[in-house]
Amino acid sequence: MTEIDQRITSNPAVRSGKPVVRGTRIAVSDVLEYLAGGMTIGEVLADFPDLDAEDIRAVLAFAAQRDYRRSPIT
Repeated sequence: MTEIDQRITSNPAVRSGKPVVRGTRIAVSDVLEYLAGGMTIGEVLADFPDLDAEDIRAVLAFAAQRDYRRSPIT
């Protein structure tokens, strides 16, 4: 099991199956939107004390991995 698999989960009963940080209802997409909107990792962690820095790294790795699988290789 990878770090991503340990930290990012998906369950149809939680946030309609959106990928979330394990043990929370905080969606991967929410964290990405906060970071893209200019929040620092420290600000995200301050607003969501249930998260830690490893969770943020797992969110970013999950997004990168997902994007890589969708991108055509030329």
